[in-house]
Formats: sequence, structure tokens, C-alpha cells
Amino acid sequence: MEEMLKKPLFNPEGDTDVRFRRMVGGNTTNLNDFNNMKYSWVSDWYRQAMNNFWIPEEINMSVDVKDYRRLPGPERRAYDKVLSFLIFLDSIQTANLPNIGEYVTANEVNLCLAIQTFQEAIHSQSYSYMLDTICEPQERNDVLYQWKDDEHLLARNRFIGDLYNDFQKDKELDVFMRTLVANYILEGVYFYSGFMFFYNLGRNNLMPGSVQEIRYINRDENTHLWLFRNILLEMQKEEPQMFTEEKKAVYRGMIKEGCEQEIRWGHYVIGDDVQGLNKGMITDYIQYLGNLRCTNIGLDPIYEGHEQEPDSMRWVSQYSNANMIKTDFFEARSTAYAKSSALEDDL
Repeated sequence: MEEMLKKPLFNPEGDTDVRFRRMVGGNTTNLNDFNNMKYSWVSDWYRQAMNNFWIPEEINMSVDVKDYRRLPGPERRAYDKVLSFLIFLDSIQTANLPNIGEYVTANEVNLCLAIQTFQEAIHSQSYSYMLDTICEPQERNDVLYQWKDDEHLLARNRFIGDLYNDFQKDKELDVFMRTLVANYILEGVYFYSGFMFFYNLGRNNLMPGSVQEIRYINRDENTHLWLFRNILLEMQKEEPQMFTEEKKAVYRGMIKEGCEQEIRWGHYVIGDDVQGLNKGMITDYIQYLGNLRCTNIGLDPIYEGHEQEPDSMRWVSQYSNANMIKTDFFEARSTAYAKSSALEDDL
């Protein structure tokens, strides 16, 4: 298969006619023109993402300092391990998104990727703020680097990390497509599963500052999920050879593998020992997410009987609802999306 070519940064001979613009393989000038966009959905996405700006330190963590010391053993263990995984996910996203952008030739989509990269860096800052506030320095480092000692966590990181590394070594379009799907799994399954644990803490009136940090991060990640879903849908139109039945089976298999790994991880890190959650609830929720992510990009669902959000997990959507996000639990000032309804189908 032909190798993809990295786009030139300076290209006076690039196409200026929007009709010739392509997601990949186009002849771009790299000029950012906000008035001439091929992909009409970008305008709403860009404004939405810009409206999401927030600063981690504006959230009060004083209650969390006390709560963290009093967390029951299973909650404390799960808090540390889930947070360690989320730290890895945002860190690798910050590093990998520019690598993807080097081959995206639709300048308006690259603007979106640039904003996403910035937001992933903000998320990394928020995790550091959480740890620096509630942990002693050595405890902080133990959480940050748990993946070096926990074989289960290292295996989770390897799945996404190896897929991303594949495109570093092999610049074929087929590998690029798998990288996009891996990103979609990370944004749409792994993050959402991790957020679920923190929202359960909120249901139990624990770690309110951490919960609010996660709600802000969730709000951003919802836009990131929407972005990569739309990129994949555009690729279906422009590169139909990448969506044969055989290749769709590969992508669907990747999503299934991601879900199965997430279910095993949830059973290991949460299990039946955390108040308000159990293995059955975790399994049902991840299988629902897997089906939702598949159908949203035109793939057949994976898990029969899991097409609807489980009744036992409807509280997750209530916590992640952008229209309900406040600056902290004791303030009434809303910081919701300007156009949150555009993203409802991905929650």
C-alpha cells in the first residue's frame, strides 16, 4: 500500500478551491481561512470547544484533602489506579495528536486538533493539581507511575500505545485509519469508563472537587469524541476503500477488544467492593458504550441486548450533562456549552 506523505508546511502551489480539499492526501496551502470551510460541522465544533475554556485551579479541593484520607480501602485503591490511567491517556493524546495532524490536509480540521491538543494538556495539568493538593510528594509519584509496576495497567497502556507507535513506524493509510479508530476508542470508551468511577464517588458524597474536575474534562472529551467521529465519517466518504466489509470488521474488532479490556480492567480495579458499583453494572455500561461507538460510525453493534443505556447507570449521564456543570458544588453560576445540544447523542 502506498505510503502517506507528510504535508509541506509552506506550499505556494496548494489548492485554494475548497472543492478540492480533502481530509488526507490533499494539496493544502495550510492557510487558516475561517470563511471558507469544506466541512460545515467544524464551525460549530470550533466555537463549542473555545467556549469550554477553564482553569483547573478554580475548583476548590479542600474537601477532597480530608476525604482522600478517609476513603475506604477499595475506593482509595480505585481512585489511584483510575486516575493513573487517565493521566496516561491525556499525556499520550497530547503527544500523538500533532503526529496525526501532520497528515491531515484539511486546515479547518487541523485547527480543531490544535485546540484538542491544548485541552489535553489542560487535563494533564488538572490531574497534577488534584494530586498535588491531596497527596504527599511520594504518594503523588506512586500514582503517576503505577503503570510501571501494575501489570494490568501496563497492559492497558500498551494496547493504545502500541497502536499509536505503529503509525510512527508505518505511514500507510491503513495504519493511519487504525490510529483514528484507536483514538476513537480512547475518547469514547476508556475516558467514559474512568469518568464513571468518579461520578460514583460523587453519588456517595465523596471527593467533590475531583468530581468537578472530571466533569470539566468530560465536557472537553465529549467534543473530542465528536471530532473523531466526524473525521471517521468524512473518511468513509473520501476513502471508501478503507471501509470495505473486511476493514470494517477490523475496526469493529478493535472496538470490541477495547471494550473487553475495559471490562477486565473495571472488574480488577473496582470489582464488587466499591459502594454503588459492581461487576455487572460495569459490564453492562461498557457493552452499551461499545455498541454506541460502533453505530455512531456506521458499524454493526457488538453486544446483543445492550443498545440502550442501562437503567442502573443513568446517573452517569446526569453527572456528565454539560448543562448541569457548575464551577463548584456550592456555586450556581453555569459554565455550560453555548450549544450543548449538538453533542447530546454522544453522551
